[in-house]
Amino acid sequence: MFVVHIASLGPDGMALFPFILVRHPNPGPALLNHERIHLRQQVELGIVLFYLWYVLEYLLRRVQYRNHYLAYRNISFEREAFANDENLIYLKNRSLWGFWRYIKTKKDK
Repeated sequence: MFVVHIASLGPDGMALFPFILVRHPNPGPALLNHERIHLRQQVELGIVLFYLWYVLEYLLRRVQYRNHYLAYRNISFEREAFANDENLIYLKNRSLWGFWRYIKTKKDK
């Protein structure tokens, strides 16, 4: 894992295996942990499948919620990362394909 500072980056952080791109020069531990969770997801699924799934799920959530932010926050990968970014030992105990339990259907709202 390599942390790269890019001041012009839109979001605060982004995981592009094996890099974590950050907007601010000193990212907090929760942000780094959030992005490390995404790196683990990328390793598990493979880079191409991860991004394909991410985009497809975003599009489905976008139709479901009709709102960019709600769609983004309800992508299973993001739900796992946001739910556990403050837990700095999460990755030590995380099960394989841990994001799977964060997949929800429309009726789950």
